[in-house]
Amino acid sequence: MLESGCKAVKEGMLEKRSDGLLQLWKKKRCILTEEGLLLIPPKHPPPAPQQQQQPAPPAEPAAKIKELHFSNMKTVDCVERKGKYVYFTVVMAEGKEIDFRCAQEQGWNAAITLQMVQYKNRQAILAVRSTRQKQQHLAAP
Repeated sequence: MLESGCKAVKEGMLEKRSDGLLQLWKKKRCILTEEGLLLIPPKHPPPAPQQQQQPAPPAEPAAKIKELHFSNMKTVDCVERKGKYVYFTVVMAEGKEIDFRCAQEQGWNAAITLQMVQYKNRQAILAVRSTRQKQQHLAAP
């Protein structure tokens, strides 16, 4: 997502519940962009924006960076406030649910929801424009 020139809208730490049997909360460095959410292990170096002059060196640990693209995201659900934390779930298009928590004042759930809605609106506008252009092209003699 950062490679495609998307700027970071919000950066910081978020806790993600692991998929394993113990379901431990693991800290992730997160970068919210206009295209989605990047989850980076805390010890991993930040992804550098691509420079046009030099090809990027092969990054073998890049597999640990998880991209949650808004095109694959359905909703941000189940907001619950307990103690100092806000708990929320990102529901992906294929039905996978990813649980997160953050300090209440950080507002990650609201920021993710807002960016996802803006992304979906941009996609809907592009789809309408595309349909209109096709109709005008077909109607032209």
